Amino acid sequence: MKYVLPLIVCVVIGVFLYKGLDNDPRFVPSPLIGQPAPEFSLPVLGDENTVFTPAQMKGKVWLFNIWGTWCAACRVEHPLLVELAKRDVVDIIGLNYKDENDLAIRWLDQLGDPYVFTAVDQSGRIGIDWGFYGAPETFVVDKQGIVRDKHIGPLTPADLQNTILPLVAKLKAES
Repeated sequence: MKYVLPLIVCVVIGVFLYKGLDNDPRFVPSPLIGQPAPEFSLPVLGDENTVFTPAQMKGKVWLFNIWGTWCAACRVEHPLLVELAKRDVVDIIGLNYKDENDLAIRWLDQLGDPYVFTAVDQSGRIGIDWGFYGAPETFVVDKQGIVRDKHIGPLTPADLQNTILPLVAKLKAES
């Protein structure tokens, strides 16, 4: 009998561990889903006299992509964002996170600039408000300014085709 209780505890722990193998480690639920996008006012990269606020995007479905020149995964994702911007399917707003402006401008000049605006978050405060875990991250925001999806890590063509673009099309079709 003294071995039964430890055996039951081990089995229960084993079941939880086994069940955890089914979880996608890139999926982290966001408390922002279904909530208004956090408001901010930040300077635009390359034009510090101009500010960007999410309120400027009211009435549009848009992607909010957090990136940095220091982020290797952002470099992997970037050509896909450039290609998406050329297709003019959805506006992409960038948030350059804890970066140097000169490096970010050079990056966009060399690799292409998919962003309608790139807001500069040198302090990292806005990233925290958005529940940022690590670059890159992309949020889908609807016409009313409600966050509808969050993608952690670099976007892939499959992510766009299977999740992001169908959601964008659905949100655009809604009145």
